[in-house]
Amino acid sequence: MIDACELSPSYIRAIAPYQPGKPISELAREMGLEEAAIVKLASNENPLGVSPLAREVMGAQLEGLARYPDGNGFELKQAVAVRYRVGQDQIVLGNGSNDVLELVARCFLHNHTSAVMSQHAFVVYHLATQVAGAATLETPARDYGHDLHAMASVLRDDTRVIWIANPNNPTGTFVPAAEVEAFLRRVPRRVIVVVDEAYNEYLPDELQADSVRWLAQFPNLVITRTFSKAYGLAGLRIGFALAHPEVADLMNRVRQPFNVSSMAQAAAAAALNDREFVHKSAQLNRAGMRQIIDGLQRLGLEHIPSFGNFVSFRAGAALHVYQRLLQQGVIVRPIGMYGLPEHLRVTIGLPAENERFLGALRTALHA
Repeated sequence: MIDACELSPSYIRAIAPYQPGKPISELAREMGLEEAAIVKLASNENPLGVSPLAREVMGAQLEGLARYPDGNGFELKQAVAVRYRVGQDQIVLGNGSNDVLELVARCFLHNHTSAVMSQHAFVVYHLATQVAGAATLETPARDYGHDLHAMASVLRDDTRVIWIANPNNPTGTFVPAAEVEAFLRRVPRRVIVVVDEAYNEYLPDELQADSVRWLAQFPNLVITRTFSKAYGLAGLRIGFALAHPEVADLMNRVRQPFNVSSMAQAAAAAALNDREFVHKSAQLNRAGMRQIIDGLQRLGLEHIPSFGNFVSFRAGAALHVYQRLLQQGVIVRPIGMYGLPEHLRVTIGLPAENERFLGALRTALHA
């Protein structure tokens, strides 16, 4: 008798499921710990919590939750259009930015195409490419980050998508805007270039670039952003893509009609204008980054310079150190799945959380 699962495409059966950061509740059950005593620094969440402006509007959405959300997301699109000076026909809303990344793959990849990505790049690029049945062309990293010259050199006739995370997760590396723009000029217009800017708000002012203006010059460019990081809305799952109207139209054709909830749309529209909260989040992150890096250096640990809200560091027997941290109620992220089996990634938290991590790490290293 033929098993139905055996009839699934081989590239689907070969997928290794995405492993998210361990939830606080799960660790509490496993270790018999109090949830309130656990520090989670594993998923690059905002330690300040939810944007206050977003929090204000969320309560008003409760009365309408029996109704389907606006499938077109008019009010949020209007807010995004005003903020970034684009047309609403250039915007694609997603259930987190992962959703819009998958929409790109569904539109442009299939089992006779290929996609280019860097070693150590965000794992969802691999997953989205594999689900579509396309071939993965992975180029070696340069200093743990994207080597755009190498990525351009491996393009094939069947290449349809290039994935770039800037800053990159989990390494935190960043490619300057001038290099990205020069790369876009080299890439054939038949190839979609996705520039994933999930951590853009954490960049210092001198590295901020108006990448949105590139859309007018490069119709094959897709820029993705998220409200999960600096805006503090990870639990609502809301992100968006900016693209040429024809590209956005294709993505919206395959998008689920109600992929973003009413609560998420309203909260994101409010959070988009909470510049004070985003500024405060970036300031806290910079101070926390210095605190963590200083602590790692005191422990003699090598780290990868990061432009996100996290830092990856070499821990040697990383899984052993990770388990010893868990036993102390501190959750970080192993990144062996990214080809970095000796590294752990830690999210920048509140000052007390950072200090708790560093103390637990000191104990873990000597256990």
